[in-house]
Amino acid sequence: MMESGVPYCSTCGEPVGFVSGAEEKEVFVACHGCGYPLCKACLEDEIRDGRTSCLRCDEPYRHVLDKVHEDPDDVGETAPIEDHTSMHQGNRFHARSTSSFSAVGSEILSESGNPVWKDRVQSWKEKKKSTKKAPKKAEKAEIPVEQQQFDEKELTDTWEPLSRVIPISKNKLTPYRAIIILRLIILGLFFHYRITNPVDSAYGLWLTSIICEIWFAFSWVLDQFPKWCPINREAYIDRLAARYERDGDGSALAAVDFFVSTVDPLKEPPLITANTVLSILSVDYPVDKVSCYVSDDGAAMLTFEALAETAEFATKWVPFCKKFSIEPRAPEFYFSQKIDYLKDKVQPSFVKERRAMKRDYEEYKVRINALVAKAQKTPEEGWIMQDGTPWPGNNTRDHPGMIQVFLGQTGSHDIDGNELPRLVYVSREKRPGYPHHKKAGAMNALVRVSAILTNAPFILNLDCDHYVNNSKAVREGMCFLMDPDVGKDVCYVQFPQRFDGIDKSDRYANRNIVFFDVNMKGLDGIQGPVYVGTGCMFNRQALYGYGPPSLPALPKSSFCSWCCGCCCCCSGPKEEKKSENEIYRESRREDLNAAIFNLHEISNYDEYERSMLISKMSFEKTFGLSSVFIESTLMDNGGVPESANPSTLIKEAIHVISCGYEEKTEWGKEIGWIYGSVTEDILSGFKMHCRGWRSIYCMPTRPAFKGSAPINLSDRLHQVLRWALGSVEIFLSRHCPLWYGYGGGRLKWLQRLAYINTIVYPFTSLPLIAYCSLPAICLLTGKFIIPTLSNIASVYFLGLFLSIIVTSVLELRWSGIGIEDWWRNEQFWVIGGVSAHLFAVFQGILKMIAGLDTNFTVTAKAADDGEFGELYVFKWTTVLIPPTTILVLNLVGVVAGFSDALNSGYEAWGPLFGKVFFSMWVIMHLYPFLKGLMGRQNRTPTIVILWSVLLASVFSLLWVKIDPFISNTEGQESKGCLDFDC
Repeated sequence: MMESGVPYCSTCGEPVGFVSGAEEKEVFVACHGCGYPLCKACLEDEIRDGRTSCLRCDEPYRHVLDKVHEDPDDVGETAPIEDHTSMHQGNRFHARSTSSFSAVGSEILSESGNPVWKDRVQSWKEKKKSTKKAPKKAEKAEIPVEQQQFDEKELTDTWEPLSRVIPISKNKLTPYRAIIILRLIILGLFFHYRITNPVDSAYGLWLTSIICEIWFAFSWVLDQFPKWCPINREAYIDRLAARYERDGDGSALAAVDFFVSTVDPLKEPPLITANTVLSILSVDYPVDKVSCYVSDDGAAMLTFEALAETAEFATKWVPFCKKFSIEPRAPEFYFSQKIDYLKDKVQPSFVKERRAMKRDYEEYKVRINALVAKAQKTPEEGWIMQDGTPWPGNNTRDHPGMIQVFLGQTGSHDIDGNELPRLVYVSREKRPGYPHHKKAGAMNALVRVSAILTNAPFILNLDCDHYVNNSKAVREGMCFLMDPDVGKDVCYVQFPQRFDGIDKSDRYANRNIVFFDVNMKGLDGIQGPVYVGTGCMFNRQALYGYGPPSLPALPKSSFCSWCCGCCCCCSGPKEEKKSENEIYRESRREDLNAAIFNLHEISNYDEYERSMLISKMSFEKTFGLSSVFIESTLMDNGGVPESANPSTLIKEAIHVISCGYEEKTEWGKEIGWIYGSVTEDILSGFKMHCRGWRSIYCMPTRPAFKGSAPINLSDRLHQVLRWALGSVEIFLSRHCPLWYGYGGGRLKWLQRLAYINTIVYPFTSLPLIAYCSLPAICLLTGKFIIPTLSNIASVYFLGLFLSIIVTSVLELRWSGIGIEDWWRNEQFWVIGGVSAHLFAVFQGILKMIAGLDTNFTVTAKAADDGEFGELYVFKWTTVLIPPTTILVLNLVGVVAGFSDALNSGYEAWGPLFGKVFFSMWVIMHLYPFLKGLMGRQNRTPTIVILWSVLLASVFSLLWVKIDPFISNTEGQESKGCLDFDC
């Protein structure tokens, strides 16, 4: 074994060895400035390549330079300076002399006779070395000797941080935290009183209310404490330009691959998708750094032809946008703005060119709409392309993979002769019997295709209806991802979602202001915001399952224990038996890191252990059988591998989107977008945070992206139903935050609380429906869930209500949102909870137990004309029945309660007000739902009224008839009184 105290070379992973000729064994040190570990063979290669400075501190290797000056010819020899290790001194190859890359991961030895890990580690180390050296070169290029010609401000901006954290003022945050603690104390006193003072006359109602209130308190804790440390951030795009875009030196900004996904062009209009693509192609970013990949998961010829038209129109639109710096750069939304478009436009030709561009866009719209009209009826023989061949995607469930590069090839320029960004159409292969995993599978296909063709180090994904509203949004994100102090551990930068076309009152809380402006800021102060599915910039390495560079190495003991366990059958019985807790922890850690291949973690292992580790976690079993793609995963800075043949890249890209490529790999399990839930976004972000990454929340002054949202009641509820169903699926899977990801200890506890909240909130629908029904039941039965209040009980209740109000007010104060947005969020929390969330819970349970995938169909009714006409569209769905029933039940209860009070006398009015207060609380929260039912002309489908009135009437009569909360003694006394004709 190797002698203790000898460090391993940071380049090849071998021991650095000792200094020959020393009286005592002295460890070889290449750099006396920082002690950077480097063996003599690697040092010799560094000198031979002309690199004479330390990679870490940039100090020259002085003792080597002295020897070079004495006898330069010695350095040029291929033999090592001298033997440098105390073991294996025979015919042993050095890791730096092996082949550059090997794609065969199942064998222990490569063709050269070396362990496979050496070949792979060398390739990875070469990549890491170039990564570390690149900034050094950039520094020398950016700050030449003649730096005096730059003004002081420009030089200052170049090296200042690209972003900063703006903490919330202590004057706002300290009272907020204090009232949270106070509210927690009051909740404890409140529950002590409630539990120790049961209502004997209505024990069932009292017990139900206690259970509901305890669950509500638990949900509040999950939602509240992740907002303990909210922060704001600010990005400096001028400093980014000063650092990476020097005049005459070209742009050093990192490349970005944009992903746009669409399925059905008849439901997702091609014109909307085209506007998204046009806004991407015209972003304020170097054109050679931008590539746009459009995934057509429906293999629709309509989408293909629309993209061809879009590529042609982009040759006019892109130069117009960049010439006049217009915002937004989606033509449909730019030309529909009701603003003074002459403001800040000083070029005299602007008006003329704008009119010409608008005319060109109207003609483009006519062509797109003609394609849509043509696609309404599919020919019996299927679609035929212009060359007379059948469209390969005529059968949407059985077709080959298709890739078409529209822009970005040689000769594709705009009308001014400038280069255009790359535009690629992708439709992955689909065959019967192969799972496709919906959007997550389509995104993973784009990850592989883009890695083959462009391999940008960063990826930005957008839904087809989310266009780029701020052309500098990419630069805003790069201020975090390319900041050497911040970006090294960032897996993604999430932008808030903003929407067009929503009514001013935001009746159904479509903007989600509370979530995006409150909850996400709170998460940004912990480990980062959750991934919400669109408007997100990814570090490609994080999608590949790698851990962050600063991740500490796992303890060697756990790996050694694993090796001992694997070899126990050969080496005899184990010396020491593990405890159950140790086995559990190691299994969790192995599960957490099943596909994480952090090569820097293996530097503490000897040669045999490393070869075993690489064999266990081979590249092919993880990424699939594509040598070009596997090599691209080892390139931190992106770019197409040098070994790739340009003439075969498209063929290789077709291969990686074949339907069987992901079989027996880790795609969708540990790498890429994770499968197993319709909300693949939450699950994928959760896996990254478990690996130790953090995310960033970026909120530019001008919204980065804008999209469309369903504003009518039925569509909004079905959107919420899909989100809630995804949360239930995660809850019932092995990735549930309640038990997943503890082994590595990399997920912070408050971040885990936030993820638990995202998967348990649909289950709040069960106590919420019960609690919303209690006021009506109390009014109909004459019972109440609270006994006669004492003075101390009144203090508890008053303190609880005041703490709830003050918490909300202070939250509004530090977040800056309006009270109307907060109230709309509270209302829709109840509306969604008693409708969509309830159905999601039952659908998720049925899917898990019986494998049933229930779909709730929607039938549309004609919309009214006028602005926001879609708001008044009504579509019948079963999701509407529970809230309508609760609403009618409470209205009937209020009427019955007042009628009973009028007949019972003065003493009945006191208890009545408490019951009516709770009932009106329910009705006020369901009021937007009632408006949605009535529509503009107060028309409600007969079936809704029929079912709701029927259920409410039956339920009311059942309670009046059975009255189970009256004790037997009361019943006997009442019966006896009737017998005596009292």
